[in-house]
Amino acid sequence: MMKALRLSGAEAPVQRLLAIGAHSDDIEIGCGGTILALTRAVPDLAVDWVVLAAGNERETEARVSAAAFLAQAGSVHVDVHAFRDGFLPYTGAAVKEVFEDMKARADPQLVFTHARHDLHQDHRLVAELTWNTFRNHLVLEYEIPKFDGDLGSPNVFVPLDDAIVTEKINLLREHFSTQRDKHWFDEELFRGLHRIRATEAGGGTRYAEAFVCRKLLLGI
Repeated sequence: MMKALRLSGAEAPVQRLLAIGAHSDDIEIGCGGTILALTRAVPDLAVDWVVLAAGNERETEARVSAAAFLAQAGSVHVDVHAFRDGFLPYTGAAVKEVFEDMKARADPQLVFTHARHDLHQDHRLVAELTWNTFRNHLVLEYEIPKFDGDLGSPNVFVPLDDAIVTEKINLLREHFSTQRDKHWFDEELFRGLHRIRATEAGGGTRYAEAFVCRKLLLGI
């Protein structure tokens, strides 16, 4: 049986969480189920939720979706920016300032961010700046299925029960009307990826979200 480390309870409590996404649905797709589960397991969970490229209608989607996913969190800070989608590397200095503001405001015990190997230029920049900014934190990189075919080999798995996965998918479909016509934005893809990751995890559930952890300090 694979060794499990807990993110709630006395063993390894997480009370402060930072979730960073380049676009308005990235956090929800990449780690929405894990966040839903954490808000149930940690009643006083404090969450900083930051979205960088979400202008106009996408900003409304980002804020309404964040409120739904974090409805049971203890405290919430949602920060939505309107940088141009697809152009984050070309406005890098301004994006870097957002991360400097995060560093001054937040001291998370767990950070969710994009994967460093992601082929989307916005996602890669967010991953790079996350590691530049939060060097002494537990950082888990989430995955986004898409056209590029860049899903990697994750090494951290969070088992999810069917109710959490169904809730996640229903919230995605409810709050992201701008994405419903995308060929990849459907229940079959999301549920299928969760099923694959649970198989890799070898746990007792049918579904899981998966992450890459590049550095982990284990205390004795």
